Amino acid sequence: MVKKINTLFPLWAILASVFAYMQPNVIVDFKSWIVPLLILIMFSMGVTLRIEDFKRVVKKPKVIALTVLLQFALMPFAAFTISKFFNFSTDLMVGMILVGTVAGGTASNVISYLAKGDVALSITMTVVSTLLSIVVTPYLTLFYVGMTVSVPALSMLISILKIVFLPVLSGVVVNYFLHKHIEKRQDFLALLSIFSIVFIIAIVVGLNESRLATVGLTLLLGIMLHNFTGLLGGFYLSKLFGFDRKTCKTVAIEVGMQNSGLAVALAMKYFTPLSALPGAIFSIWHNISGSIIASYWGKSDK
Repeated sequence: MVKKINTLFPLWAILASVFAYMQPNVIVDFKSWIVPLLILIMFSMGVTLRIEDFKRVVKKPKVIALTVLLQFALMPFAAFTISKFFNFSTDLMVGMILVGTVAGGTASNVISYLAKGDVALSITMTVVSTLLSIVVTPYLTLFYVGMTVSVPALSMLISILKIVFLPVLSGVVVNYFLHKHIEKRQDFLALLSIFSIVFIIAIVVGLNESRLATVGLTLLLGIMLHNFTGLLGGFYLSKLFGFDRKTCKTVAIEVGMQNSGLAVALAMKYFTPLSALPGAIFSIWHNISGSIIASYWGKSDK
C-alpha cells in the first residue's frame, strides 16, 4: 500500500499545487517549514545509505566523474542559456540557475530502479554530487548570476552544510547502528520524503499564486527543456564514451533529475519567493518525465 502511494508522487504534487493555487492563504503561513522539511528529506536519504555506497566511488571512477561533470557543467549552462532564450526575469533566472547547480535528486534512485538502471551506481552518484554541491552550488550560482544579483556564496555554503551534509551524515550514522530496523521501514521513509517535498511545492505555489498566471506556461516550457537537456545529454554523452546501455540510462536519470527541493530552500532563504518557483515546478515535472521514461525503459529492456 505504501509503495503504491509512493509511486503516485507526481499526482500528489499536482493535487497539492492546485490546492495551494486555489487556497494560498491556507498554505503560505507554513513558509518557515521549508528548511526543516528539506532537512528531514536529507536525513531520510542519509538513513538509507551504507558505507558500501561510498566505497563504490573507487570502483567506477570514470562514469562517476562524467556524471559529476555533466551535473555541474551541462545543467547550470543549460539553465543559464534557457533563461536568456526565454528572457526570464532576474528572479526566475536565479531560480533556474539554482536548479541547475544543485546535486542530483534522491528520486533519481527510485526512477533508476523502475527503468532497470544500475541502482547502486545511481545511489553513489547522488551521494557524490550531494557532497560536492556543498561547495559547488554556491560558487557556481555566484559565477552565473553574481554580476546581476548579490549572491552570498559563503553563507549559502554554510546553509548547505546545515541543510544537506549534517542531516545526511546523521542518517548514515543511524543506519550504521540500526540497519536491520531501518531496512524494514524504507518505504515509510520514502513516504515521509514525498510528503515533505509535496508540502514544500505547495508552499511555493501558494506564495506565487498571483504570479503564476503570467509566468506559468513559459516557465514550464523552460523547465521541460532543462530537464530534457539533462536526460538526453546524460544518455548520449555517456553512450559516446562507450558505457553500456544500463549505465547510460542511470547517468541520464541522475543528470536530468535535480535536488530541486534544495534549490527552493536556498531561493527562499537568500533570494525571493519567485526565485523558488522554478524549483517547485521542476520538482513536479522531473518526477512526471522520470516516471514516463522509467516506464518506457523498464518495458523495452525486459
